[in-house]
Amino acid sequence: QVYLVESGGGLVQAGGSLRLSCTASGRTFNNYAMGWFRQSPGKEREFVSGISWSSGSTNYADSVKGRFTMSRDNAKTTVYLQMNSLKSEDTADYYCALGYVLARVGGSTSPSQYRYWGQGTQVTVSS
Repeated sequence: QVYLVESGGGLVQAGGSLRLSCTASGRTFNNYAMGWFRQSPGKEREFVSGISWSSGSTNYADSVKGRFTMSRDNAKTTVYLQMNSLKSEDTADYYCALGYVLARVGGSTSPSQYRYWGQGTQVTVSS
């Protein structure tokens, strides 16, 4: 079993920044990917970014490229999502996830390919 705990959400003005954190505990094994997804009311959960735990390879949704950066701290089994130049359309609940599909290249973009999920953290961007 793996447990994921997110933190760092909040209210920010458009153009501002936030950093989300997600710490994993439990039996993660070695070859996995961690991803960030987001979901707003009435919409499906969508991929934001992913990172390979072994190689550090990352991938991003087109909507956040150049604004968001995902990184990892191996010692703390924690991933971060630095979000800059936030827009009102970034408002959503953000979820951290861990999976084993396409792990070496930063994980799958499909939520169904992730086995473990955090409880989510809310991000609100005011315009």
